[in-house]
Parts: sequence; C-alpha cells; structure tokens
Amino acid sequence: MSSEAPSQHPNNPPGSRSENRKLLLVSLLTLLIAALIAFFARDTATVSSFRRLFGSSTRTARSVAPLSASASVAAAASAKAKFTSELESSSASMKTPVYFLSHGGPNVMYDVEHPAYRKLGEIGREITTKVKPRAVVVFSAHWQGGKDTIYVNTAEMTDLIYDFYGFPDHYYKETYPNVGSKEVAHKVLDLLKEAGIESKGVKRGLDHGVWASFKCAFEPEENPLNIPIVQVSLFDNEDPIQHYRLGQAVSRLREENILIIVSGMAVHNLRDLRYAWGNPRPLPYAVSFDEALKEAVTSAPDEREQAMAALLKRPDARQAHPTFDHLLPIHIGAGAAGMDLGKRTWTYPEGSMSWSQFRFGDVGNASSL
Repeated sequence: MSSEAPSQHPNNPPGSRSENRKLLLVSLLTLLIAALIAFFARDTATVSSFRRLFGSSTRTARSVAPLSASASVAAAASAKAKFTSELESSSASMKTPVYFLSHGGPNVMYDVEHPAYRKLGEIGREITTKVKPRAVVVFSAHWQGGKDTIYVNTAEMTDLIYDFYGFPDHYYKETYPNVGSKEVAHKVLDLLKEAGIESKGVKRGLDHGVWASFKCAFEPEENPLNIPIVQVSLFDNEDPIQHYRLGQAVSRLREENILIIVSGMAVHNLRDLRYAWGNPRPLPYAVSFDEALKEAVTSAPDEREQAMAALLKRPDARQAHPTFDHLLPIHIGAGAAGMDLGKRTWTYPEGSMSWSQFRFGDVGNASSL
C-alpha cells in the first residue's frame, strides 16, 4: 500500500490553522489593550505611560508568541495594574509639599544668629533649589476674613503691611520685593467656590506673617524667590474643622506646581513674654503643647483631622495660644496635605514660644518643571 499523504487545498497551506489561531489571539489581546487605553487614557500623559508599557514600535503577528485566552486576560490584568501604579506614582511626583513656618516677630529679620533665622534660611533654600514651585499661595495668622468668608488677594502689585507696634523706626521702612498673580488668585477662588466656601477677591498688602519670615527664608540677594505670591486669609473664627476643610479645598493647587505655605507659630503667648524675657528656658506649656502638636501632625492621615481638632481642647491649649490665630494655619496645611504624612523638621521651644517647623509630604514628591 502506498503511504501517500492526503491532498491539500491550495488556499489552505500547512500550519495555516495554527497561524490563524495566533492572529486571532493577538487581535483579541490588541482589542483588550485598546479597551484599557479607552478606559484609562484621559490625557497625553496617560497615553505616554501606555507607550512606555507596551513599546512604541509596531509588532507583527509573527513576533508575538501564542497565548491562551486565560493567559491573555492575565497579561492584560498585569499591564493594567502596572499602568495604574505608574499613573499613581506620576501623579504623586507632581505634588508640591506643604510647609508650616513658625514666623516669630519682625525682629527675626535682624537676629541673624538666632537658630530660627538660620532654619528659615535652610527651608527657603530647600524650596528654591529642590521644590522649584511656579507660585506660592500663603495663609498667614495675621489675616482673618469673614466668619464664614475667605478673602483672596488678587492684586498683582502689593505693598507691605507693618502690622506691629513699638519697634524702632527702621522696621517700618523695610521692603521685600514681591508680585501677585491674578491667574493663581482666581484658581484659588474657583477651588473655594467648587468646595462651597464663600470667598471674594480683594486688594491688600502682605502682612509681616508673610514678608518678615520670607525675608529670612528667601533673602532677596542670596536666595530670591522670584515667583508670584498670593496671600489668602483665614476664617475669622476658631473652628479647626472649618480651617481643615479650607486646606482640603485648595489642595489641588499642589498638582499644578503651586506651593502652599501656612505661616503661624507652634506656640505663641505674647502675654507671658514678660516672664521669659532674657531667659530662653521654655515655660512648661511651650514644651508640652509643642510635643502634642508634633503627635497630631505626624498621626496617620486618616486620623489627623480629629487629632488636630483635639489640640484646641487640651488643658494647656489656651496657655500655648491665648488666641488660636497662630495655630489654625497648620490646620489648613494639614487639610491640604491629603494623604501625605506630616513631619516636624525642627523644633526650638523658647520662653513662651516654640519655633517648630513642619512639612507635609516629601520634597521628592515635588515637580521641578
């Protein structure tokens, strides 16, 4: 008997069924990837991430190994997880940190040997050389808006406000170069409106809670800031939750390379200065409240709001802050921090004050664009 092979159709060469199966599986995988792109891709950055995952060159069917249906789904799921991780990482990398500055009185500008003067300078250099924001939005203890209304400085050219008394004449002749930004001011107003917070734009100068500390942090000759500064008020009340919500409302500024700085004081009791004059040894409440503030700021982000609010109910709270105007800015900063961790970067209790400095988020999370 002959062992002649069966005849074959001229349009059905050997291996064509296997090849067709390969092409079918590749097509299914391609459609699945396209569906993922359609689902997740909302901007060019997302598309770029997919290109990084899958490569920018076109592949032929012959260069792809055959996959089972279950393997195709698993591969797509793995790609989706990897993409989501990259996207979250990319988003986080675009966030600026949030800084709380204990600013002290205007005399800090001249007390160049004071540890706080040097520390403010270090923070300023960190901001200008590592964070490199395109603008600063600052909340100061020295500006309260309405009870339920926030004011935003929309002026592009602003004077300084000398909101202190009893100092030598040259204090009232100090200058600090600065410029505002209508664009950034209106971004703040839009975010507040979106959050349901009543707000209005006004024209106002910078108070010393901003310019005196900025003159230490961003010394105009040695470390100029050279970007717009937009000041925003606090509420004219002592509600910590309301101020925390204010911070949450403006937190998206951080994704646009805009830096949020909140300026106040970790412990601030001017009434007791007479007891501590000439003696840097801290009063007991300056130490106890300073440590409590650190514990609240560094608590887990999902517990931080309540921990921060509880500070105002502590027995030593009214000793550390006879009024809470210098404490509430850090509640705004904590709200703006979102899920970023808080860190005390330095502390220096002194008499009836504490100069603790805080940062939410890592400097590595900042954009340098």
